[in-house]
Amino acid sequence: MYTLTNAHGLELQAMNYGAIIVSLKVPDRKGQMADIVLGHENFEGYIPNPPFFGALVGRYANRIANATFTLDGKKYSTPKNDGPNTLHGGTEGFDKRMWDGEPLKGKSAVAFTYTSKDGEEGFPGNLKVKVTYTLNDDNEVVIDYEATTDAPTVLNLSQHSYFNLSGEGSGDILNTEMEINASRFTPVDSTLIPTGELRPVKGTPFDFTTPTKIGARIEDKYEQLVLGKGYDHNFVLDRKNDMGLSLAARAYDATSGRVLEVSTTQPAVQFYTGNFLDGKVIGKHGHAYQRRNAFCLETQHYPDSPNHPDFPTTTLRPDERFHSQTVFKFSTR
Repeated sequence: MYTLTNAHGLELQAMNYGAIIVSLKVPDRKGQMADIVLGHENFEGYIPNPPFFGALVGRYANRIANATFTLDGKKYSTPKNDGPNTLHGGTEGFDKRMWDGEPLKGKSAVAFTYTSKDGEEGFPGNLKVKVTYTLNDDNEVVIDYEATTDAPTVLNLSQHSYFNLSGEGSGDILNTEMEINASRFTPVDSTLIPTGELRPVKGTPFDFTTPTKIGARIEDKYEQLVLGKGYDHNFVLDRKNDMGLSLAARAYDATSGRVLEVSTTQPAVQFYTGNFLDGKVIGKHGHAYQRRNAFCLETQHYPDSPNHPDFPTTTLRPDERFHSQTVFKFSTR
């Protein structure tokens, strides 16, 4: 376990199994600290961790349709661990691997490294991955993702923390105000695979271009909400700068005053409202995590991109170095 702290008392704990963020303690408007991410108090709770609490997900975050893709004319098969599809890298994705952890001198940071071997979970190429978590004195958790490969492969890395800004175990997140900087999203089929359409959010329950309570429209009989049992969709970010950090989302909890701002260099974010939590998972302090007790904002490339040539490419080649950055910034109001 690695513990990062900053000058304002924020504390992040992460472990080298799955590069999992185990806890994240942040002050409310009165300065009271609370752990705002779902998880477990012991290591055993994270095996096998079906909700992916706090995990670093890859080699391909999110879904690959029919557990197959074609790259440079060759077809690859990956594990079917989500109905007919591959989810978050397969049966033994990056969330279930032991990473090497190294604290970084001179700052509150830890770098996790892992080499995913050619053929692991069906993916080609020996892939070297480095993920660095930094907690700075601006109350930002900065996540840097880096990767290189010795053969063409596909890559989509994300962080799968479940947030409840009132504190984990404090109930549902339906009154949390959410703002997502996206005027389009990718509708899905019955197995939650993108259809290929980029649908405008305007006039739909997916319009979070202005702050809206998560629960305001989540029970609408809108086809996409019915299919996802709530929000479990990829939002296409309205980016001003293709290369630099851009605001993805902002969440505000009126009870605690906590604000979470998510910025990223990635083209999209998956907004997930914990629809598949059912109270069977007992987490920290004996809390039974119920449906919609947390939300995720998973910065990423689009789901199933290897099977959609018109989506931004997730192909990584030997002469390239992948780098992306996501920032979780905390404040109060």
